[in-house]
Amino acid sequence: MQPVVHTTDLGNLPYSEAWRIQESLQQKLITRKMERKRAGGALPRSSPELQAEPGKAPAASTEEPATETASASAVDAAGYLLFVEHPHVFTIGKSGKWENLLFTDDILKQKGIEVVKTDRGGDITYHGPGQLVGYPVLDLELFSMGVAKYIETLEEVIIRTAAHFGITAQRLPDRTGVWVGNNKLCALGIKCSRYVCMHGFALNIRTDLDYFHGIIPCGINEGGVTSFEKLMDEPPDKEQIQKVIVMEFEKEFGCSISQIADIPV
Repeated sequence: MQPVVHTTDLGNLPYSEAWRIQESLQQKLITRKMERKRAGGALPRSSPELQAEPGKAPAASTEEPATETASASAVDAAGYLLFVEHPHVFTIGKSGKWENLLFTDDILKQKGIEVVKTDRGGDITYHGPGQLVGYPVLDLELFSMGVAKYIETLEEVIIRTAAHFGITAQRLPDRTGVWVGNNKLCALGIKCSRYVCMHGFALNIRTDLDYFHGIIPCGINEGGVTSFEKLMDEPPDKEQIQKVIVMEFEKEFGCSISQIADIPV
C-alpha cells in the first residue's frame, strides 16, 4: 500500500505562521510514530536532529532509518505537502552568518522585508511574492528513506518539473538545490527530527530577483539566481507548476497525494 500524503495550498502566509503549522504537523507525526513503535513492542532508535543546508549538500546520515511499512499507517497520513507564498522575508538558518545579510535596517524597513532566524539548516535565503514555497512534512521511515536520499529525491521532483516546461535543470556537486547553469532556480533547506522532516524548497517563478541583492544567498558568493520568468518568454503560472510538482512528487516518492481543505493543527 502506498503512503498517503495530504496536500493543501495555504495561500499567502507570513513565514513564522507557516513555520508554526509545520512544527505542529511534525510533532503529530512523531507522536504517531512513537505510538506505533510502542504498540509493536519496539521503540525507534534515537536519531539526531539533522539539517540540510540550502546551499551545501547534507552530510550523509551514518544511521539508516528503520524501515516501516506504509500499511502501519493506513489510517493516518504519512505526511503533508504544504504550498505557500510568503511576504518578503529573509530567513537565516542555524549555521547562518549575519554578515551575509547585506541590506541595512533602514533598507529592510523601506522595502518591508522581515528577517527571521529559523531552525532549518544552512545560511540565508529569500522568500517573497512570485515564489512557490513547498513544505513537505513527512515521516521518512514510511518511505524507507534516509535524509540524504530524501534531499536527492526532492531535488529530482523539481528537476523533472522544470523539464516539463522545457527547462534543463541540474544538481551541482557539494551543493543542495536545483540549478540552471551556475544560477540557482530552487533552494532547499530542511530540518529532520526522528526522521520526520519539515521545511523544504523555494522555487522562483515570477520572483523579483533584485531582492537577492540584499543577501549572499546561502552564503555562496559564486553563482547567481534565476527564475522561470527569466528563463522563459511566457512562464507558466504558479497553479500550473504546482500541479506538475504534485504529479512528480507522487512518482518520485511512490505515494498517493490527497487534496485536503484544512490542515489538522
